[in-house]
Amino acid sequence: MNKAITDGVIFMPPAFADGLDVWSSGNGTPGSDTYENAANAAIVPADQDFGGALELVKTDAVQRLRYMGETPLLPGCYLRVRARVKAVSGNMPAVRIAAWAGGAGGVHVEDVTEVGPSTTLDTYGRVVEVSAIVGTGQRAGVDMVWGPAAQYGHFGLDLTGLNGGTVRVDDLIIEDVTHVFLREMMDWVDVRDYGALGDGVTDDTAAFEAADAAAQGGSVVVPPGSYHLADSVTMQAPTRFEGTVTMPDDKILTLTRNYHLPAYIDAFGDEELAFRKAFQALLSNADHESLDFRGRMITINEPIDMQAAVANRTTYAQRRHLTNGQISVNPGAAWDTEVVTSQASYSPTDPLTLSNVPNVANVPVGALVEGNGVGREVYVKARNVAAQELTLSVPLYDAAGTQTYTFRRFKFMLDFSGFEKLSKFAVSNMEFQCGGRCSGILLPTAGIGFHLRDCFVTKPKDRGVASHGSGDQGLLVDRCQFLSDENQAEATARTSIALNANAKDIKLRDNRVVRFRHFAVISGSSPIISGNHFFQGDGEPNGVRTAGLVIARTNARATIGNNYIDNCFIEWTNEHDQAPGFSSEFSFSGLSVTDNIFLAGHVAPWFKYIVVKPHGAGHFLDGVQVTGNSFRVIGDKIDRVDGVDTSFADLDYNRVANIAFHNNSFNLIENPVANPLVLKYSQNDTAKTWVIDCANKLPFDGWTQTVEAAIPAGPLRDDNNDIHFGAPYYETKQGPDRDRVKLQWERPVKGTAIVTIRIDDVF
Repeated sequence: MNKAITDGVIFMPPAFADGLDVWSSGNGTPGSDTYENAANAAIVPADQDFGGALELVKTDAVQRLRYMGETPLLPGCYLRVRARVKAVSGNMPAVRIAAWAGGAGGVHVEDVTEVGPSTTLDTYGRVVEVSAIVGTGQRAGVDMVWGPAAQYGHFGLDLTGLNGGTVRVDDLIIEDVTHVFLREMMDWVDVRDYGALGDGVTDDTAAFEAADAAAQGGSVVVPPGSYHLADSVTMQAPTRFEGTVTMPDDKILTLTRNYHLPAYIDAFGDEELAFRKAFQALLSNADHESLDFRGRMITINEPIDMQAAVANRTTYAQRRHLTNGQISVNPGAAWDTEVVTSQASYSPTDPLTLSNVPNVANVPVGALVEGNGVGREVYVKARNVAAQELTLSVPLYDAAGTQTYTFRRFKFMLDFSGFEKLSKFAVSNMEFQCGGRCSGILLPTAGIGFHLRDCFVTKPKDRGVASHGSGDQGLLVDRCQFLSDENQAEATARTSIALNANAKDIKLRDNRVVRFRHFAVISGSSPIISGNHFFQGDGEPNGVRTAGLVIARTNARATIGNNYIDNCFIEWTNEHDQAPGFSSEFSFSGLSVTDNIFLAGHVAPWFKYIVVKPHGAGHFLDGVQVTGNSFRVIGDKIDRVDGVDTSFADLDYNRVANIAFHNNSFNLIENPVANPLVLKYSQNDTAKTWVIDCANKLPFDGWTQTVEAAIPAGPLRDDNNDIHFGAPYYETKQGPDRDRVKLQWERPVKGTAIVTIRIDDVF
């Protein structure tokens, strides 16, 4: 930096030969005496050492020489004032650079140093140079520190010591020497100054480490070039990349002070590689818990194997976090689904194993399993090539024996399947722009507490979030949007699923899910599903709808509350049960469906909102609560809101227990249902037996099991019109469909009674 060059600022005073009327014997301020026509000053036009020079006789204790021009002093600018002087005759004085500091309005700046180092002349004719540096800032090497108040100076020199000596002074030189302080003024170091070559071949690791150590609170600059780092490097100083680095896959670049994705993109020059290396650093360094994209969108060409990016780890359990960005994909064959077929054997006694798999080496971990007797969302969890065995994520319901299976390995943007266990990992404020070319996230094989929040999974080809093992235990999905690529397809033609989960304790809260085949297939127990809006309609008249939620566990212990369930339904099944028939288990139990909005438009009349689908005989309902819901249809009515799909088996209605199905509202529902069912029954003719028909009024077409109460609404009268005060006994499970109740009276009576009937036994 040189203001004389860059800004045209004039620092140099005129030569003495141009006239002494601008050279003061005082402070140089306006009105001070000059050396023009002074008796002790003269111009020597041809000195042998100086050429033109000023000859000055010392007559005052401090003989001053000041340029009367106002030499500017700019903030951040440092001036060196120097003069060459020699003694000619008489006493030899001391010489020093000196000045007068001026502020705004010509005011003298007090309490600043206005003289430089002093040198005593000791030999006639010997040229001595005196100099001093002046500036506003306190820096090493600055002789006169004037501070921010000084705006200009009157510069020159002083002669001190004995009077009577004669000296000659060469022209005064004032120059900008700010460049002398640049290294101190700048807060960065350059890796090239510490030996980095940037030729793409030489190992620059040591140079980077040396530059980082030298920064000492400043930053490090990596100038243009390709810098090879053969070993892991941790940069403690903020590092700015103009050039790029290369390093082996297993070596780690840790940018401690500027750990964020844009810095890694600058460092590696490739978005996909940068993301891998940044993630590698995230799981290899304890200084940062979050990889912040800082709003950056990156485009990748192939699935990111997240574990392969961190080759030294297969398990991790400290909280880590990806946030604030977008990932999109370029089209290409890397996203094509792998399809493998192979014969395999299955035994319900070993429910998570496919054995005798001759093509086992070709079956990828994470593949979806398809075959006879295979439920939805069954995946390959692990592979044992030597034993020709595959480990499954969940059991098969009816696949005993040997058959040919199809294995489909979807390709995911972020594939965590290589991790044996990954816990406490979070993704927030991210969008996964799948573009119909790939799926979103494949969870790790095992782990607890994976958290997806405030994210968009846009147009996944097959799956939004998938689990091939138990890496979804404690899965949290909050305030996310899953937007299907099958928006225009009929509901039954769709194949994509927003997510599945196999382990327990998942939470799906406040999400919006648009037109998938299913929102979620849940095999684990104790899920909490609340505040979501998921809809799966299409434009077909009398359209067939698919399940929004598939609860694939009998003892679900599930809470489904405060959701908007739109043009889809809840399906409760045991298709992930290796022995689907009931055998000393809890059966279909522990489900609470509370305070939801159910809405469907222009659906087939047989459409139902809650469907139980047993895959084996002997199952029953025990501990089911359906309360406070709003069931509504737009268009033509539907028959009822609930039902049992008997494609494989029916329920054992004798064992139904603990059912609460009440306080719901029904709009355009032909047959509202309730349990307990409260009926007002009127017998117009006297009869000893009153037959109360509950057809289409009891949930899940249950049988009448109990009459809680039968209270006359007014007097009951016999054939003589006398009031009868006796009480009846009841008989349940009457009629061909066992949905009738008989009240047996002591004698024939007529009248009206309020009867409370249940499909379960309250005792």
